[in-house]
Formats: sequence, C-alpha cells, structure tokens
Amino acid sequence: MTTCPGPSALSVAGAPERARTAATRTAAALCVAGREPSRPLTHATTAAGQVLVLVPADGEVAGALGAAPDRDVSALLMVSDRAPVPLRDPVRATLWLSGWLTPVPEADRRPAAVAFAEVRPEGALLDVGTSALLLRLDLAEVVLREGADCAEVSPADFAAARPDPVAAVEERMLQHLDRDHPDVLAVLRSRVPVGPGETVRPLGIDRFGYRLRVERPGGHRDVRVPFPSPLSCPGQLRAATSQLLCALRAGLTRRD
Repeated sequence: MTTCPGPSALSVAGAPERARTAATRTAAALCVAGREPSRPLTHATTAAGQVLVLVPADGEVAGALGAAPDRDVSALLMVSDRAPVPLRDPVRATLWLSGWLTPVPEADRRPAAVAFAEVRPEGALLDVGTSALLLRLDLAEVVLREGADCAEVSPADFAAARPDPVAAVEERMLQHLDRDHPDVLAVLRSRVPVGPGETVRPLGIDRFGYRLRVERPGGHRDVRVPFPSPLSCPGQLRAATSQLLCALRAGLTRRD
C-alpha cells in the first residue's frame, strides 16, 4: 500500500478534485504483484469515477490475470502529471491508484468502452476483444503527491469529484503562453519576488489562476497568481486572464 509520510498540507477539501485532475494525464505505469512494471496502452477515469485500463492481450498483465484463480490481481496504477512546457523538474504531481484489477465482463465491455471514449477517445479501444484487454481497477486507496506534500483521498470522494474545468485546455493554453506571449508572462511574473539566480517559468493553469515555477540553483518553489474569482468553465479563461492582467498592470503603474 502507498502511504504518506507525516502530516499533509494537501489533506483539504480540494484534494479529490486535484486527484481527479491528475487522473486525466496520460503518462502512467501499471504495477501488478509478481510482474515487472509496465506501461498500459492507455487508461481513463470515466465520468462516473470508474478507473479503466487498456493493456495488450498478450502482455504481462494479461498473463498475470490469466494465472489468477479468481481472474483478479492487486495492482497499482501510477499517473504522472507533467508540465506541458520545458522545466528542470517537470513532474507537478503523482497519483497512486491501488486496488483490484479485473477484466471487464464481455456483457459490460461495450458500455465501458463508450464511457472510456467519452473522456479519452483512443484508437486502441477499437482493439478491445482482439489484441487489447479492457480492465477495471476497483479502488482501495488513492494517494496524491504534489511536491513534498501528499494526501490520501477516499475512493468514494475520488469518484464523486470532477476534474478541474480548465484541465482540458491547459496544455494548449500554457504552451501558447510560453511560446507566443512573453509579455503576458512578464506581467504575471511582476507579482513574484525573485532572488538572485532565480528564474520564473509557467507551471500550470487551473480554475483558481496561474501557477508559476521559480527555479533556483538546487531547487525550486511554486507560486500562484490568482484570478479575481474561480472559473466554472474553460470559456471564462480569456476574460479572467484579461481582468487579471489589467489589475496587475494597474498595480505596476501605481508602484511606478
């Protein structure tokens, strides 16, 4: 089982949402007892909170399930949330989803594949039943780590939560900011105290605001530049950014 060392600053109401947001990321490793860790073909957490995993039908995980008397095995799916822009340390969060892995019954395979495709449409889903095996991970434990802090989230709270509404557009918007708008990034950086040898890079966008990474020799720290109020949908991002930038520029003018 995965455990958190010591008290956690993340044991707050927002942890389930952040865990569901991390679960939307694609980078993952699957660990099954007695087998070498492997990368699944793909994985998804459906809108209802069910964790589904797609693996090769002739792979290690399928072999472990075939050898198990009850056709289920204990497993750990580790999902990495990586920043979509170049950073010295790109991992923003790690999510551990552990429980019991079992094949989706044939009668449930089609609705499960549809629920999977609704949140992550993958071509590999077309191979379910032939070269790919669709599995269900029934959760026993959910652990989210962000930096040095981690929090345990109950499986029920994880299933009931929803990903951050900006998560679906974050990668595109953050890359656009980093590549094409140094002027915007400079205004955002104006709120961040920077010491000698420190540089500021974009780290993330969520419904609460922009996250910036301050890199320094031997480490880093993360800071947030908040929106005036949290967003409820991606369509509000442009207006919220404009409002935030206007406020920051006005603050710069007053200081000048």
